[in-house]
Amino acid sequence: MTAGFDPAYAGRGAARWLVDSGGRRVRLPLRRWHGPAEPAVRALVDLCTGPAVDVGCGPGRVAAELAARGLISFGIDTSPAAVRLTRRRGAAALRRDVFDPLPGEGRWTNILLVDGNIGIGGDPSALLRRCAQLLRRGGTVLAELDAPGTGVWRGLAHVTHERMTAPPARGAPFRWARVGADAVHGLAAGAGLRVRAVFTLDGRWFAELEKP
Repeated sequence: MTAGFDPAYAGRGAARWLVDSGGRRVRLPLRRWHGPAEPAVRALVDLCTGPAVDVGCGPGRVAAELAARGLISFGIDTSPAAVRLTRRRGAAALRRDVFDPLPGEGRWTNILLVDGNIGIGGDPSALLRRCAQLLRRGGTVLAELDAPGTGVWRGLAHVTHERMTAPPARGAPFRWARVGADAVHGLAAGAGLRVRAVFTLDGRWFAELEKP
């Protein structure tokens, strides 16, 4: 996760919450992000068949799993700490925004948007169009979604850090979005992508979107 939150630097014992202007408050799973790839991520990487980019790589567990499978891959993140931690795990990483120029544009097989990263920039339509530009024909976006019924929400969000010995600290606001599994078909079509599958893994929702 990027765009206003640096998951690599946050103390893993601290409580961090993503709070959006729609009133939703979600505790950020820092322990999971800093740990090895969990079963859902391993199953997602099973679907990767070629060169892959992990967008918003954070501390690098997804990028590291891709590298461990022998796939040509790298993570991108706007946080220097996230890039540093990803490289420590043995995966390649660049400090880059997904909308910046990237190596191999139009030749990637898989683009991963895990941990809510379909919300990066607050415009999932624009993000999916950018992912389509990065993919070769037949390549896929593997995106984590919210549960059905969420629709599409766009707005501002911030991260709150709750500390035991001090008042909560609130980070700067940034643009964010949420996409429900029931709303991904329209967004995909607008980006020139086809929904190959919508599925669950360990109670989490994902979609596989193909570039025809």
